Amino acid sequence: MNTFYELWQTRTPSEARSKIESQRFLGEPSNLEEQALSLVGKDIYETLIKDYTRKQWGKDPRDLPAFIIKRLPLRFTYNNNYFSDRYQGIPIGGYTALFETMLQGIEVRLNIDFLDARSELSRLARKVVYTGCIDQYFDYDLGHLDYRSLDFENEVVETDNFQGNAVINYCDSREAFTRIIEHKHFEASASEVTVITREYPRPCTPEAIPYYPINDLHNQSLYRQYQERGRAMPNVIFGGRLSEYKYMDMHVVIESAMNRFRSEVRSEERQHSA
Repeated sequence: MNTFYELWQTRTPSEARSKIESQRFLGEPSNLEEQALSLVGKDIYETLIKDYTRKQWGKDPRDLPAFIIKRLPLRFTYNNNYFSDRYQGIPIGGYTALFETMLQGIEVRLNIDFLDARSELSRLARKVVYTGCIDQYFDYDLGHLDYRSLDFENEVVETDNFQGNAVINYCDSREAFTRIIEHKHFEASASEVTVITREYPRPCTPEAIPYYPINDLHNQSLYRQYQERGRAMPNVIFGGRLSEYKYMDMHVVIESAMNRFRSEVRSEERQHSA
């Protein structure tokens, strides 16, 4: 509601809904721009989505398929939280502490490329959990899937509070980065200086790290072919953004992993009871 008020000076949910409804695209969306316009109307699209999409994906929204945006959540409250989940946050101490606890008593080998040593490493376990790029696992023999990468620019700022929030998105074209992270706000830590990180989307060249799958029609078709190959390998579990070739927030990744774990346990139990 704060955003709607800044745009239109609307004060009630009904006023905001009416304004959005008057701006919606009413035809059958043929691209991402028309899909976004049909969901949130012209002003929100122009202010928050159009330039951000160009920066994030390196393409004009009219050149991206409509199905990439299936929904754009609108909350008609004055709560500024980005998500509406009941519980929000990160593990105490960060994800490093979480993994250190999970890996206690487990052998960890670092600086090893699994794909270079897959035969040796695969013999160590009945099942392999692979979270890398699925096309790379199969040596790209069906073709390369497309990804977007990121460059990170870190800066120590001589102030105790740079932006007042952990994450601020920059949705227009005036800045090349899409957001600034101020890390101390994730745990409300106190210090006289602060560390910020700017995120710059970039093409995923061979030396870059892939972060975001590009889910257009071509890539979805190619991924489904790799997915079928993966399903024919019962001893390998393909999981995560890169192996499942879809954008997932961290809580969705964790939920997916837990669900897959439960499924594997039930399958083992059925085999032992048979």
